[in-house]
Amino acid sequence: MPRAAPSSERLRALALAWTVAAAGALAALGPSRSCAGQGDQIRPAPAQTPVQWLERMNQALTTGNYDGTFSHWHGGTVEMLRIIHRLQDGQVAERLVSLDGSGREFIRTGASLTCYLPDRRTVLVEQRPAQQSLVGFPAVDPQTASFYDIREVARMRLNRRDTHVISVAPRDEFRYGYRLWIDDSTAMPLKTQLCDTDGRVIEQLVFASLTMAAHIPDSAFRPDVSTDGFQWLRNDTAAPAAAPAPASAWSALQLPPGFRLMMRGPQTLPGSPAPVDHLVFSDGLASVSVFVETGGTAGPGEVAEVRSARVGSSSAFSTTINGYKITAVGEVPPATVRFIATQVRAEEATTPAATRR
Repeated sequence: MPRAAPSSERLRALALAWTVAAAGALAALGPSRSCAGQGDQIRPAPAQTPVQWLERMNQALTTGNYDGTFSHWHGGTVEMLRIIHRLQDGQVAERLVSLDGSGREFIRTGASLTCYLPDRRTVLVEQRPAQQSLVGFPAVDPQTASFYDIREVARMRLNRRDTHVISVAPRDEFRYGYRLWIDDSTAMPLKTQLCDTDGRVIEQLVFASLTMAAHIPDSAFRPDVSTDGFQWLRNDTAAPAAAPAPASAWSALQLPPGFRLMMRGPQTLPGSPAPVDHLVFSDGLASVSVFVETGGTAGPGEVAEVRSARVGSSSAFSTTINGYKITAVGEVPPATVRFIATQVRAEEATTPAATRR
């Protein structure tokens, strides 16, 4: 295996794809091919609203102690993974590991995230907000809800458990949708699906086993990977918090409906000789990270496409604009990262306007 450092956007795309792989499921069911809910049994409306069920699920995922294995299906391939999550003395510890695939492990303790990539003989260490978990579902606010149709479409038995089937369907082509089977008693997601703009399932997560534990030892968060001879890449710069825009900054001329600038600031990336500009755009559920680096080949006023890629359910798009390399990565349709990347410019700080449709 070559020892060359992987490109920064590739590592970011890998990390993003794996981060999403934590909101799993607890039923050994084969992957469905449609989010249409064929065979679901509609029952009377629950006492709680669909948004309240999403809030309960998110609380269970982020504050509970659990250890489980799940299958991750996408693109016709299946991989088994293990997720361990613990909240102890106010600090979160998490571990996500591939059991039969690449052998990659992601271990987070507080604000430190370590990514073990044995297939690349690389370890990536970075800082992220302490409150930002590897697992969980983004909070839904009234503005977010206006771009999704959120409803309970069924109540059904799944692996001998009563579940609420919640559909989060996008109202346009700029974002993906979700379908979640939430356990009535624990509020844990027993099954999750990610759907494309045509309603087809592009990713499904299914737990084979799950243990809710009162105590999980520190030893559960030690990697199995031997790192002898590995290359270590470190980003010890704390993730920037949301802050007012400087007098001159990178922004987007236009954005897809509902997306807005959530964060911007310098970010140190492996393989980059200097910090790069990092922007995060989000509609509340879907997020797109944009990295701006010097060293592009296009001249003033020119836009040159570099490449587009898919990593699991994540899309990445790179382009060179006015001598800067701009890379957008997110769990959104390819057209969305392309749209945002090609709209990024250095200009006087203004509030990005949504695309009028």
